[in-house]
Amino acid sequence: MKLADSLDSIQQIVNEIKNNHQTIALVPTMGNLHQGHLALIDEATQQADTVIVSIFVNPLQFNNSDDLASYPRTLDDDMEKLRQKNVNAVFLPHEDMIYPDGMDNHTTIEVPVISDILCGQNRPGHFRGVATIVNKLFNLIRPDTAVFGRKDFQQLAIIRKMVEDLALNITIIGIPTVREQSGLAMSSRNIRLTHEEKSIAACMYKTMLETKQKIISGEKDFMALEKMAIAKLKALNFKPDYFEIREREKLKRATAEDKKLVIFSASYLGQPRLIDNISFDI
Repeated sequence: MKLADSLDSIQQIVNEIKNNHQTIALVPTMGNLHQGHLALIDEATQQADTVIVSIFVNPLQFNNSDDLASYPRTLDDDMEKLRQKNVNAVFLPHEDMIYPDGMDNHTTIEVPVISDILCGQNRPGHFRGVATIVNKLFNLIRPDTAVFGRKDFQQLAIIRKMVEDLALNITIIGIPTVREQSGLAMSSRNIRLTHEEKSIAACMYKTMLETKQKIISGEKDFMALEKMAIAKLKALNFKPDYFEIREREKLKRATAEDKKLVIFSASYLGQPRLIDNISFDI
């Protein structure tokens, strides 16, 4: 497994791969790897000749300095997991390498409209940071394919739109959310849940499933369903950020005529902010 911690070293690795006429699948991560990340790597292995994983806790997508400081960093453990997966190369950039003139002086990418709803509404600049770093990784690594998880459904939609709008020759693949036995979506932030909170956390997923079943059974008053779900989560000691039913293509508010839906939920439970979604057809 090759390691690259400079722009020159990652470009040298990429040039060697390209010169050998091999394809590249990129898995961008912020580290603290769990089974969900490993599932991304498994998919990447199926999609290309070589797999490159990046690990970078991107400060540009954090609008809360405490959240950035507390984000779990487990590089030694991450590297061992990547070796076991036979990843071809790992890119470990530093902040001053990615933003040499500082974040305030760095060119950014804005994906309009869909960046301003859901997680973007209460986290201003978050998706600007995501789009900017992903685009920069794409330019450095020149992957044929990039693999992301559907747990961050909005993020996946934003990246797909960026790729389409900027005519990037990259196939974006989203894989299903990997869940714990309780149904809780795997996340690096789960480590910050207490034992009691973790037993409660899966109720967010269960609430989404209950809402989905009501919709499939014929209920069309989506606003009422959202209010019921939020009230239930509050009763369980969640602090809901949002619980919304949207159509899947443009992420607009769903209407009774829409047949392809996504239920989005984000809530604080104790310290961490948990996000999840389920996608389904009527």
